[in-house]
Amino acid sequence: MRRAHDVFLFPFARSTPGIARTKLAGFLTENRVASAQIDDALIVLSEMLTNAVSHGKPSDDGKIEVSWTIAKDLLEISVRDSGLDSKLQPIDFDSDSLSGRGLSIISEIADRWWVDLADGTRVNAALRIDADQSA
Repeated sequence: MRRAHDVFLFPFARSTPGIARTKLAGFLTENRVASAQIDDALIVLSEMLTNAVSHGKPSDDGKIEVSWTIAKDLLEISVRDSGLDSKLQPIDFDSDSLSGRGLSIISEIADRWWVDLADGTRVNAALRIDADQSA
């Protein structure tokens, strides 16, 4: 494994999910994660960031914190904004819903997810992966 952890401060902007997905895809490719698992991780990250930018609050300098870590066979993704939203729950939706599906998608793809409100709102997700530990 090459790099096991990254932390970024991105602009609190609608363009951030795309920029962050590109960085995560590179990180996971470098760590030789299977392409199907990369796809799942990118969906989870995108939903986390879209929710944060849509419903959260930027830091005083207009940023949002994004990090990911690989530890053995687990990828943990974290998105922190400066808001304090304690009502983060997946909601029921149907195939015609245009919004409100993010946490339900995260719940479906991630092995687990949780919220930490100790310093703003930090949404975390863990996904099992097959990473090449010998590289």
